[in-house]
This record gives sequence, C-alpha cells and structure tokens, in this order.
Amino acid sequence: MLLYHHFTHILIFITYHSLIGDFMTNKIQHLFSIFFPIIGGIIIGFVIKNQIDYNQLTLPFLAPKSFIFPIVWSILYLFIGISYYLYRKENNDFFVKILYYGQLFFNFSWALLFFLVKWRFFSIIWIIILIFLVGYLMYFYYYLEKKSFYLFIPYILWLFFALYLNVGVWLLN
Repeated sequence: MLLYHHFTHILIFITYHSLIGDFMTNKIQHLFSIFFPIIGGIIIGFVIKNQIDYNQLTLPFLAPKSFIFPIVWSILYLFIGISYYLYRKENNDFFVKILYYGQLFFNFSWALLFFLVKWRFFSIIWIIILIFLVGYLMYFYYYLEKKSFYLFIPYILWLFFALYLNVGVWLLN
C-alpha cells in the first residue's frame, strides 16, 4: 500500500509538471509568434539606421515623410505576428511555416538590400518575390485561418505601395 501511495504521488507530480511545462512552452511559443516580426524589424532598423538615405533621394509622388515608416511597420509587424499566432493555435502545416518565415526573411533582407548596399533595382525584384510569397501565404490563411488572412491585407497593400516607391526611387535616382 505504501508503494502504491508513493507511486500515485510520483504520477501526480509528473503529470502536474508536464502540464505546467507544456503550458509554459505554449505560452512562450505564442509570445514568440507574436513578437518575432517586431523584434526582427527593430534589429534590422538598428542595422540600417545610419545608412538610410531616404530624405536625400528624389522621391516619387505620394512618397510619405520618413517618420511614417517606423509607425506603419510597427503596426504591420504586430499584425503579421498576431496572424501567425492565430494560425498556429489551430494549425501546424510545415509548408505554411516555411512560407511564413520565408516571407519574413525576404521582408527583413529587403531593407538591407535597399538601404545598406543600395541595390535599388535588385530590391524591386526582391519585393516582387516578397509580394508573391505573401500572396501565397494569404491563400493558405484564407482557407485555414480567415482572421490571419484579413490581418495580412494591410501588409500586402503596403508592399504594393513599397514596390511603387522602390520603382520610383530607382527611376528618379
């Protein structure tokens, strides 16, 4: 009987800590999903901050003031993170995960190409690839998690606007 009593306590201890561990792991994963795009954007911003020549460029019509970009991108990165969090709550498709992190890679590296190495024409090609990746990801979101799809609409619209700005800067400079 004593052995049974200890065995029961051990099982309860293992189950409790396993559930708490899974709970904490899930919370950390959810927080990571939401904040990874924001943190990535902040890191890229610090890397390129001394290389940004936006105000010295001849800009196309409709080009916003430079202070608008960090505001818009902060909101968009939050939407991107929330959309992936909502998707991951109910889904875990490996291909969608690859698409998601692939588009983030293209997103973050676009700023390096445009501002750091000043490859304006190549940045146009890069952002077109990014738009296709985001559109493809939105296709999956539409069928798997509608809220994620809707949160990506401002993102893809901004990417088309960024493409317009990128082409304008390339042509005018």
